[in-house]
Amino acid sequence: MPDHSTTLPAARPRVLSGMRPTGALHLGHYHGALKNWLRLQSTHDCFFFVADWHALTTSHPDRETMERHVYDMVVDWLAAGIDPEQATLFIQSRMPEHAELFTLLAMSTPSSWLERMPSYKAQVELNRELATYGFLGYPLLQAADILIYKAAFVPVGEDQAPHVEVTREVARRFNHTFCGDTPMFVEPQALLTETSRLSGLDGQKMSKSYGNAIAMRDAPAAVEDKIRKMPTDPQRVRRSDPGDPARCPVWEFHRLYTDEAARAWAAAGCRSAGIGCLDCKQPLIDAIVKQQAPWRARADELLASPKQVQWIVEVGTERARAVARKTLREVRSAVGLAY
Repeated sequence: MPDHSTTLPAARPRVLSGMRPTGALHLGHYHGALKNWLRLQSTHDCFFFVADWHALTTSHPDRETMERHVYDMVVDWLAAGIDPEQATLFIQSRMPEHAELFTLLAMSTPSSWLERMPSYKAQVELNRELATYGFLGYPLLQAADILIYKAAFVPVGEDQAPHVEVTREVARRFNHTFCGDTPMFVEPQALLTETSRLSGLDGQKMSKSYGNAIAMRDAPAAVEDKIRKMPTDPQRVRRSDPGDPARCPVWEFHRLYTDEAARAWAAAGCRSAGIGCLDCKQPLIDAIVKQQAPWRARADELLASPKQVQWIVEVGTERARAVARKTLREVRSAVGLAY
């Protein structure tokens, strides 16, 4: 009989994901990424990082702004329930190992793979200032971010799925070129988020730059004011006009936040003109404020102790560095640089 007291637990599959530091997060970030991270951290070996190098590919904030954005974002991660005891949190720019792997992967990656990326072509057409080597190469830097931890899964929205496919191609090519019959890199799988795109208050994608976002830590009064001002079914001009929830931007939030009974009441009241739009919005306001309450409370504690947040990031960065350095030693050996 095996001695189960000495049996090591099976290694959990590794997940890697990151966010560009844009400051305090909004509900779109929560539903598009953080909610998935919370689910994964208890079942997978999760590495979540601040993608500050990636932020520089499209903007150049001053030093004070970047630092504030980094830690505001990490506070929101922690306030939402990301647990540094379960997940490894770190800052990309503190990891020169990522940059070295990016350089080594560039030696075997055809430039045409990067030039064909839909996001690159579309955004450069809109803004020629984005036609930089950094912006062209960021899918390869993203591949280095993933491969250096040998992540099996990458949670992304649909718009980022092509980048995971490039990472798979880069891994495959490196393995074929340098590793013979013993591949070094796994080919990661994309884990599509359940809510990859949350509309904002005006029906467009939720974004701070559009001014249509509800922040994760918005005060209850701000949430109420924003929801009450949201446009509704454009064909419901008067209180007595029947409406259709499918035409109403508010209904997308109802599907995420209110229970089945509340949704049935709101839908029936809208279609029959039995309730007004402000009546429909009130249970939604209550549900959002209720979800935000523990986030605000935890954030207040963290903001009162900024050194604690910085220490959490420092510990995570050192933990990530140990893994990254091990992979990089293997890569150097494979390409013939281990001398």
